[in-house]
Amino acid sequence: MSETAHDGGIAMTTSRSSDEGLTPGQLAAKYGLTVSGARPSLGAYVRMLWGRRHFILAFSQAKLTAQYSQAKLGQVWQVATPLLNAAVYYFIFGLILHASRGMSHDVYIPFLVTGVFVFTFTQSSIMSGVRAISGNLGLVRALHFPRASLPISFALQQLQQLLFSMIVLFVVAVGFGSYPGLSWLLILPALALQFLFNTGLALVIARLGAGTPDLAQLMPFVLRTWMYTSGVMFSISATLEGRPEWIVRLLQVNPAAVYMDLMRFALIDGYDSSNLPPHVWGIALCWALAAFAGGFVYFWKAEERYGRG
Repeated sequence: MSETAHDGGIAMTTSRSSDEGLTPGQLAAKYGLTVSGARPSLGAYVRMLWGRRHFILAFSQAKLTAQYSQAKLGQVWQVATPLLNAAVYYFIFGLILHASRGMSHDVYIPFLVTGVFVFTFTQSSIMSGVRAISGNLGLVRALHFPRASLPISFALQQLQQLLFSMIVLFVVAVGFGSYPGLSWLLILPALALQFLFNTGLALVIARLGAGTPDLAQLMPFVLRTWMYTSGVMFSISATLEGRPEWIVRLLQVNPAAVYMDLMRFALIDGYDSSNLPPHVWGIALCWALAAFAGGFVYFWKAEERYGRG
């Protein structure tokens, strides 16, 4: 008995001495251990997200339902809020400042409403992304799941909200003489590209917001500036007529302006291709792919840090 114990002691001593000088990573590799919460490979991460697709959809729908649950008008505010914004902008920019230069009354009103609805889609996706992680720390710390599920679900929530609002947008377009045609089919690819772009931005802002809570206070000022330079309330080409061509093109290839113009071109009969920058669909595709791919990788690189500290 004593000999066995003695031999065991020798074995343990030998094992300990062989581990001396090894780094924690080498020790983990030697004994088959892995770091808790370590970031998976990019391919594995994509597969994990696909496996959580039902959770992402259900979470976005639950958030959409709860968003106006305390208001008496409930989901009506999904449509009423952008419509009221459009009414305010029409009063200020359409009636007082005459920003409708170059457009008839029947074109300018659907032009303005479309711009407000489409920009609100991007704006809301970004603002929801700011608090996607920091506003759901309880969920992040309690459960193991790919954290990108949260900003993606919030962007999906905003897409669903826009789809509800599109009913009103169609009514406005028809009410001012723009009737359904083949061009309306272009709405689908335009929305798909904008959704990819918005999701990419939401992923970037979610990572930044997770480490900098004050970003939520700064973003409204950034987004307001972006709105005023994107042609939500005015035609960029008509307003900047006579200015250097490079300035006009620079503002027209701004992604917010690109997606608004594509939607306006699809919906409004009096808004023709002369209002669009050259190669507008190629520009829209490049913005969507660059924002989504870049945002996804940028978010994934900090996966193991979310919810810690």
